[in-house]
Amino acid sequence: MEQDARDVRPGEQLDWARLGAWLRERLPACGVPGLDARGEPAVAQFPGGHSNLTYLVRFGDVEIVVRRPPFGPVPPTAHDMAREFRWLSAMNRVFPLAPRPYLLCEDLDVVGSVFYAMERRRGLVVRAEEPPALANPAARRRLSEAMIDTLADLHTIDVTAQGLSTLGKPAGFVERQVRGWSERWHRSKTNLLPEMDALADWLRDHLPGDPITPSVVHGDFKLDNVMLDPDDVGRLVAVFDWEMSALGDPLVDLGIVLTYWSPTAPPEQRDALSTVTDRPGYFTRQEILDRYAVRSGRDLSGIRYYEIFAVFKIAVVIQQIYYRYAQGQTTDKRFATFDARVAYLARHAARLAEFPS
Repeated sequence: MEQDARDVRPGEQLDWARLGAWLRERLPACGVPGLDARGEPAVAQFPGGHSNLTYLVRFGDVEIVVRRPPFGPVPPTAHDMAREFRWLSAMNRVFPLAPRPYLLCEDLDVVGSVFYAMERRRGLVVRAEEPPALANPAARRRLSEAMIDTLADLHTIDVTAQGLSTLGKPAGFVERQVRGWSERWHRSKTNLLPEMDALADWLRDHLPGDPITPSVVHGDFKLDNVMLDPDDVGRLVAVFDWEMSALGDPLVDLGIVLTYWSPTAPPEQRDALSTVTDRPGYFTRQEILDRYAVRSGRDLSGIRYYEIFAVFKIAVVIQQIYYRYAQGQTTDKRFATFDARVAYLARHAARLAEFPS
């Protein structure tokens, strides 16, 4: 649907006067025409997302998007706004679908955390419901093509020629990912789930080698992290949520796409994370692989590993959110049944890896 902001959720209010004053003082120096913020801000919140918080701050006709971490304790190295700002700053130069960041604030006295401000883009974001423009198989197919082509094109960016090589260390990327997400799982456990422990071991024991040429890895490339042109759903106008970006093996992104393209929860748990891509016209799993292989020229014979890792990673992300809910660090009722979603994903990954659950 059109990416409209709504009322700020209870418990996620900021000091709007202080934020407004900080933005008014600094926006004119960004070098972007028209960023002359005057008066007091009107604030709303974008409804999507279960992790970082994204607000729309309006000064008359001037619209600014502000992102900050969730309230309460967060896992180490997670929700790093300064890192996401650096990635956006670099990617916006070479990949125009990355929104332009304006300002980074590391003064915790302004809103209680590090945050950054960026441009607003307008378009359609597809979550649990489809806009009318996607209510036919032909439109869904064009969107599928645009998604996979965009991902393949992102992965063809020459990180050395474009000055991106300082953003990360691609050697050993998958091994670090597996180790890091396994550690996050152990820190956020609330119940015994043997499948997750077995998956962590399986992923460690079946690591693929590093690719010859590293790529930009978005880290969370999925349908509701892209924005569509309202007049042409076969054209993307933005790619959001770069907080997990890295340099490394691009097939990690393809595994994420394949995983989110399928259900990530039991059928009775339909919510904003539910997929619509099981409807006629959207690519099948094989069509995704075929399109990506042709566009990128990459060997996908080992893609099953990346799918299993993606399911494991998404399960850990959801478990971290549920842990915060179980610990009383958030009272958002959307998270109350996330433990069942984690168990569902763990069983699914265990089946993919072909060991007993």
